[in-house]
Amino acid sequence: MQPFQYIRPASLAEMVMAEREARSRDAAARTAYIAGGTTLVDLMKLNVEQPDRVVDLNAIAPAFSAITLDGSTLRLGAFAKMAAVADHPAVIGGFPVIAESLSLAASAQLRNMASLGGNVLQRTRCAYYGDPAWTACNKRAPGSGCAARDGVNRQHAVLGVSDHCIASYPGDFAQALMALDATVILVGAEGTRSVPFASLHREPGDTPDAETTLRPGEVITEFVVDGGPWARRSRYLKIRDRQSYEFAVASVAVALDLVGDTVRDVRIALGGVATVPWRAYDAETMLRGRSLDEAAAADAAELAFASAVSHTHNAFKIPLGRSAIVRALLETAAMEVRRD
Repeated sequence: MQPFQYIRPASLAEMVMAEREARSRDAAARTAYIAGGTTLVDLMKLNVEQPDRVVDLNAIAPAFSAITLDGSTLRLGAFAKMAAVADHPAVIGGFPVIAESLSLAASAQLRNMASLGGNVLQRTRCAYYGDPAWTACNKRAPGSGCAARDGVNRQHAVLGVSDHCIASYPGDFAQALMALDATVILVGAEGTRSVPFASLHREPGDTPDAETTLRPGEVITEFVVDGGPWARRSRYLKIRDRQSYEFAVASVAVALDLVGDTVRDVRIALGGVATVPWRAYDAETMLRGRSLDEAAAADAAELAFASAVSHTHNAFKIPLGRSAIVRALLETAAMEVRRD
């Protein structure tokens, strides 16, 4: 681990000022932000992350850890712990896909430590990224190549890939936010802005090292999720190599609004199979206005993977992902949902 400057601001204003001053001295210096630390510390120990400054946000955290329900709108502070949100009655009752995605992520110890904001920004678990002995990794060393494309790539993505990177996005909570059309609140040197969560992550393209649309010095302070029948009838299906403490091989977040057996609205987000949290927009469009049965779900699943590109070891993710979509749609349709 290389030496770094440690900063612990007492407020967001102090954080912004410190970053401005630091950039005025050295615009190329790298800043990393830490809350729970469940991802960053590991990467620093491996010398994958080598920040010049580490900004500890825990003094700020209490102001942005609330879990509130304002009418039908759920507001989640970005520093709220995963476990606290997963266990919250308002989340369990009105937004079950969020509760399920968080309760199925990591171990209980990690869920007690990890913040929501840090969770959605976690880095890929691609083994080539996590081991600097492999020199070819465009995420870690832009322009060096992608060892995974011709290497062991069973865990890698089949959607959103490019010639420069096929690493899959590892999170769970992000898929729930995608399925619920969440909004994210960001604060930085240029003030506060609100953006759709779907625009937060960037597909790799030819710059896989640029993973998000966050501006320099910007942090997430809150997630905003509007409720409704689709939020109450929602679930998260996670398929993995073992039933605990494992990343998804394929996952599906579904939010569904039914009138009888006819789809009035549906949102489908995929994990484990894509380079970013992934919405199956074409599949959703095809399902709206249609009776939801196994044949319709299968058609949607086929459409969701129409653009998939597999490599040596991960071709199985395409039929697995299709089956997961069918199962998730039918199980969500069969849910008993409370009515307000």
